[in-house]
Amino acid sequence: MKAIVEVAKRGSAVRSARRQLAAARQGQSPDFRLSFESARTLFSELTPARLDLLDTLRRVGPCSVYALAKAAERNYSNVHTDVARLEELGLVERTDEGAVSVPFEAVEILVPLAQVA
Repeated sequence: MKAIVEVAKRGSAVRSARRQLAAARQGQSPDFRLSFESARTLFSELTPARLDLLDTLRRVGPCSVYALAKAAERNYSNVHTDVARLEELGLVERTDEGAVSVPFEAVEILVPLAQVA
């Protein structure tokens, strides 16, 4: 399963939910979709540091936030803040034991360009 992060107009969440339901009915594992109203908002939430954390976490596997901070060679407090936000966005999950993990094989970011008339 992959996460698809996109810039989409208002109301696209309904279309996205319909696609996910259709995939589930066909026995497919639906992709996780996360939409933002602008590229500016998307990249303010998914900063390069947070994208690097997703990559590091996927590489090292489920671990504590402390272990992730060490693996990423970053300050624990900053990693804790970033992991909390990634968890709120649905891109990171926490196990019952408190370990964090990335449940996706890939994250695709889709940013449409302006249409020329």
